[in-house]
Amino acid sequence: MKTTNPRVVAVVVAWNRQDLMIQTLNGLACQTTVPQAVVVIDNASTDNSRAIAKEHEVVDEVLTMPENLGGAGGFAAGIARAVNHWNADLVWIMDDDTVPTDTALAGLLEARRRYPGQPAILVSKAIWTDGREHPMNRPRPRPLLDPKLARRAEEIDTIPIRTASFVSIMIDRRAIVEDGLPKADYFLWNDDFEYTARLLRHRVGLYVPYSVVVHKTKKFGDSSADPGPRFVNEVRNKLWMYTRSHALNPVEKALYSGKSVLRWGLTVKNSADPKALLVFAVEGIKQGTRPPRATVEVLAHTPVAHDVQIVEADAHLAFANENEPFTVLTSVYAGDDPQQFERALVSITREQQLKPDQVVLVQDGPVPDALQESIDRATEIAGQPIDVVRLAENQGLACALEAGLKIAKHEIIARADADDVSLPDRFAKQLPLMRGRDLIGSAIAEFDRNENQWGMIRVLPAKHHAIAKTARFRDPFNHPTVVMRKSALERAGGYQHLDRMEDYWLFARMIASGARTANIEEPLVAYRVGAGAYARRGGRDLFDSELELQRNLLRIGFVTPAQYVRNVVIRAGYRLIPTVVRKTLYQGVGTLSWFRRG
Repeated sequence: MKTTNPRVVAVVVAWNRQDLMIQTLNGLACQTTVPQAVVVIDNASTDNSRAIAKEHEVVDEVLTMPENLGGAGGFAAGIARAVNHWNADLVWIMDDDTVPTDTALAGLLEARRRYPGQPAILVSKAIWTDGREHPMNRPRPRPLLDPKLARRAEEIDTIPIRTASFVSIMIDRRAIVEDGLPKADYFLWNDDFEYTARLLRHRVGLYVPYSVVVHKTKKFGDSSADPGPRFVNEVRNKLWMYTRSHALNPVEKALYSGKSVLRWGLTVKNSADPKALLVFAVEGIKQGTRPPRATVEVLAHTPVAHDVQIVEADAHLAFANENEPFTVLTSVYAGDDPQQFERALVSITREQQLKPDQVVLVQDGPVPDALQESIDRATEIAGQPIDVVRLAENQGLACALEAGLKIAKHEIIARADADDVSLPDRFAKQLPLMRGRDLIGSAIAEFDRNENQWGMIRVLPAKHHAIAKTARFRDPFNHPTVVMRKSALERAGGYQHLDRMEDYWLFARMIASGARTANIEEPLVAYRVGAGAYARRGGRDLFDSELELQRNLLRIGFVTPAQYVRNVVIRAGYRLIPTVVRKTLYQGVGTLSWFRRG
């Protein structure tokens, strides 16, 4: 028996199948090549699974979830733990009804060693209890493959694949770091389809017939024969995958979605209760119209919340010291409300788990007496010194923030608005991710009067490549949430006046100048919308700003001529339509693309 090199961490997701789980763990213990660590994710089992796993000789760690998170949440939790805590090079995942034969891991590693490249996923052959190959876990072969790549796989007796199930697959850490975790909100069904398709869209995956596991399901066959209430998950998750995931290319989406519709029809037709399945299908469609929650949010209150945050932010190799000093930069002007200003100030100081080392407050011109009184008492309100910069005349947000930056003492700058509420863990979650990053934002939760009653939650792309792509059409950050490096901000030319679009213009220039970016997909700021929010998103002045922004983006080469025309037609045109239409479009398109309900 030998241990692995590279470092393999096995992850088993368990839920109320203690007898089968024992067989899974025994199989891991009997491997001719053993993993460096075994992690069991207990999905809030009500039997003795947790206790049995803790006592088993092969298990290094058991983590119990506060509730059953399904296979999607369980595997997301386990993969995050394996990568961030156990420093896995390869993560070998399986369910608690999967029993690996003695050479299962050795077979996967042998294929990896022999292949002249770096496969992202290696998949075992799953058989049923009678030795037949299990149809539930037969991976999809990769179509239209370059003959050269196909020959490479054939030479080592493997088959190139496009997708696979979560029954004994080994995933390369690098793919996980680049593309993140399974979508935990899928809960059950198609989470493996989406995740493996996402990882393998531009990478190599191999089916390894000489790595064998026994999948001990109750029945031999496809689990979707008569799915019952799980048909909700099937329909919802497929809709999510085909409309919101980048796992498939457009041609694949068209082919797979057509096949899914035909399959659903046959499932309903062959069901013992077709009317019930139709009800489940309607519910799945209804749920599928909203975006899935971010995995960091689904797993926020679990023992792996920290691991998930690090892996999803693509920053585990660059984890900063939480004590790195930082400055909070905010500004206030005559139009701000004194009570809202005081609430915002308390939220970025007294209430923060990680308190700022400096707060710079810019008073942008004269303000009413009541607001002036609040500004004069800022240090008392905040419970720490506030450095106030007073401008004699109102100069606009960009000039005000530039004035504040001049006295900022620290490299790390966190932005905050004078009427929004930063959640208590905002800085504690953002600051540790700044090493190796120049700009990090988060989602925002909109509210009207009551900060605890959230409306829409605006989630933006998490990864740098998606942020850069999004920036060619719309602002990829929520400005009141961002934390930036002062040096990166200055390298891009700092804040420059562009009425109500200075933030978008800055972020585009930062990305163009090489800034490394990320977004946290959970809301860390409660964003006040109030009356007139949609009116402020339109009008002739904003139309003129939009045109100037697009000309600037074209001038610096950030958008192509075709993108410029698209943006002018759609974005500038949006500024001139009636407010009621603008509100309907904003909420409708946002719900489909970047909003979800709080």
